[in-house]
Amino acid sequence: MPYMSKIITRRKYLGVGFIILLGLAFTLRVAYWFHLEHGYEMTRQQSNAQMKELLSFLSGSLSRYESIPHVLSTNPLLASALLKQDDPDTITPLNRYLEEIQSITEALDIYLVNIDGDAIAASNWQQSYSFIGKNYAFRPYFKDAIEGKMGRYFAVGTSSNKRGYYFSYPIYSHGYPVTPSQGEAKVLGAIVVKVDVTEIEQQSTGMARGSNYEFAISDPDHIIFLSSRPEWRLTALTPVTHQLKQRIESSRRYANREISPLAIEPPFAPSLAADYQIYQIGDDKRGAEFMDNAAYMSDAGWQVHILSPMTPIYRSLPPLLLLYGALYLLCALALLFAIEKRKNTRRMQQAHEQLEQRVKERTQALETSHQQLKEAQDELIQAAKLTVIGSLSASINHEINQPLAAIRSYAQNTQTLLSRAKWDDVSSNIMTIIELTDRLAAIVSQFKSFTRKSQGNDKAISVAQCIRDALTIVQPEVDKQGIDLVLNNTECQTLLWGDPIRLQQVLINLMSNAMVAMRANNPKQLIIGVVVSNRLEITIEDTGTGIDESQMQKIFDPYYTSSRQGLGLGLSISRRIVEAMQGKISVANRQQGGAIFQITLPIHAVG
Repeated sequence: MPYMSKIITRRKYLGVGFIILLGLAFTLRVAYWFHLEHGYEMTRQQSNAQMKELLSFLSGSLSRYESIPHVLSTNPLLASALLKQDDPDTITPLNRYLEEIQSITEALDIYLVNIDGDAIAASNWQQSYSFIGKNYAFRPYFKDAIEGKMGRYFAVGTSSNKRGYYFSYPIYSHGYPVTPSQGEAKVLGAIVVKVDVTEIEQQSTGMARGSNYEFAISDPDHIIFLSSRPEWRLTALTPVTHQLKQRIESSRRYANREISPLAIEPPFAPSLAADYQIYQIGDDKRGAEFMDNAAYMSDAGWQVHILSPMTPIYRSLPPLLLLYGALYLLCALALLFAIEKRKNTRRMQQAHEQLEQRVKERTQALETSHQQLKEAQDELIQAAKLTVIGSLSASINHEINQPLAAIRSYAQNTQTLLSRAKWDDVSSNIMTIIELTDRLAAIVSQFKSFTRKSQGNDKAISVAQCIRDALTIVQPEVDKQGIDLVLNNTECQTLLWGDPIRLQQVLINLMSNAMVAMRANNPKQLIIGVVVSNRLEITIEDTGTGIDESQMQKIFDPYYTSSRQGLGLGLSISRRIVEAMQGKISVANRQQGGAIFQITLPIHAVG
């Protein structure tokens, strides 16, 4: 039976593991599809915005030059030059005029061609690659102008070997035909403005680099002539067929440059479909995938391609899949844990109840022990107070007997004065007796208050009042021993937070120890000082025998004492009281002889 149980348990675990793996595979597949599609869509939306920006820039850049040939065609000097092609006095000023216009407009070249396609004047007439005398009848922009239309064309110059965009406009024998009656005017030639596309390409490349995309601009034959990638320029998106080569050679659009096919997979589909068009451009080792977003510029006859790199999307997928896999496994483990927990709930319920009962019993026992410990601590503190009072009993008795003897003497004297009817002296004696009675009541009240058990009620207390109350109790012993009492700043109005009776106990205990230490010494001086800074410091100094260095580390330990009369609890209890008030107590020997105890306490308020 145990063997069969192990087999069933093993099969159960295998089945659960297989289900978890299937769920993991499904989760990863859905996450991969969702984030890939989301990445595609976000890339296309971003590409659409980039396309609008690029088209706007290209259109604006070309429109600067579009009206130039139209404006130049209205100048009679051009028609006159076409009618007097062999007159140097006409051609030379025209060359200078075109050169000046080229400098002002920043066009690449401006030139005038006759009806046969020969350039008779040009802005580059003084350059080594001057267009004058060259025939451009094969150019489509010339054919459009001769037919009375405005010509637009991109090509590589056959003379300058520079890429440019050409604007052309016809020159009429009677000027520009602005009226129907002039519509049949004879075309004499065409004025051509060549725009340098290199600067447009450089600025467009800067925009592409800033927005992390590539661009390519192709002609109707899908040949790239502008691109942010130099290696893509003058390459064909489609296979270079024999018919395409003949067409390129006949128009001499790219001069003598060789057109090679671009390495692109899958084969380029020349469409503006709504589906995602993703291509790998380049060879297998250096190739990268791009999403192609194409738009057609009808005025220029260009097809503009925004090629957004897919690498950021593909790089983001592994961390996302890892995250989804981790979350799935956490959820699966949490579900398994919840099932196991539910199974064990009933079995654990009884144990939980038993444990709860034991905790209640133990808590009650701890509370009882804590209360007993607190009561024992209070009793110990009270015993320490009574010990202090016992050690001062002789001086206290003397302090009380003096007023009592004086009261008796004044009372007897008053009887005598009454018999003699000396009423003024009687009244004076009675006032003296009242003062002595008040003094006696104050002494007894202070001792009664000190010996009463403290309730442990913390409140704001005056350090000056605590010192005065403590001195009231030890004053008889100070007077008895003839101790010189020195008080430094003890009347400051700083407030502390704590139990006043317990702070008095600490002060009385330290003062009593100081007086015991000075019994065999002369002179006797007890110095009590208060210093207020960030915290309040109370110092109690004496001129006694001091403390042995070997006793410094043990002086605050319970039951440690160097006196035969004490129990060794006074300083231990004092340290406990001070620490309960968030303070510290320390001891050191004075350089002049004797000991100095320092109490440091936090300030509650400055009076």
